[in-house]
Amino acid sequence: MNAGSNGVLLVTGGGRGIGAATARLAAREGWAVAVNYTANSLAADEVVRAIRADGGSAITAQADVADEAQVLRMFGKIDAKLGRLTGLVNNAGVVDVTARVDEMSAARWKRMFDINVFGSFLCAREAVRRMSTRHGGEGGAIVNVSSAAARIGSPGQYVDYAAAKGAIDTFTIGLAKEVAAEGIRVNAVRPGLIETEIHASGGIPDRVNQLKHQVPMQRGGTADEVAQAIVWLLSPAASYTTMSLLDVSGGR
Repeated sequence: MNAGSNGVLLVTGGGRGIGAATARLAAREGWAVAVNYTANSLAADEVVRAIRADGGSAITAQADVADEAQVLRMFGKIDAKLGRLTGLVNNAGVVDVTARVDEMSAARWKRMFDINVFGSFLCAREAVRRMSTRHGGEGGAIVNVSSAAARIGSPGQYVDYAAAKGAIDTFTIGLAKEVAAEGIRVNAVRPGLIETEIHASGGIPDRVNQLKHQVPMQRGGTADEVAQAIVWLLSPAASYTTMSLLDVSGGR
């Protein structure tokens, strides 16, 4: 399988929601896409099937991004099947059931940061090792998926998730400055209330409908709307854009 005309892209958490929408759109824009998943192989398989049916190039890539050995194995598979990585979307992330900080366990916090923060660090490290001109690469682009929660704080619901996404914002700024002269652009998108399955995992499947009155545009967003921003940041059209935190939140 060959790299696409835009290069080779890894989308973590690519089987559902924003990740799936990003993988499909990027494939249409000419990327060869590795669709990462942790456990739901059927969802990832369906994204790959849809991309291939549309004439695109894609493979599945299983790994728990919080597990270094699994991440290394995943990148090895991408190297072998698609070629040298030129794009990364750090989208894999979790929330937990809504709770106050004084009701949360240390185990919950560890899971939250292992997946949402350390997983992004691990994947970015491996991407930089492949993209950077310092390592013989030809450059590339990284887009981290943060959240408007990093600005809002999510009191009474997900303060730990908001804190993890705040770490992603700072990581984006620091890494962008670190590798800017090595041909790599690093940006983040901060989605607001988006219609995806993540709300059900937090115990509030109707969360977007409950909170849309707080959004100046008076509606939730779609995964496709976030994907448009991500794929633009990956593209040559954003060639002078790095270290940006792009809000896709309807004004919230």
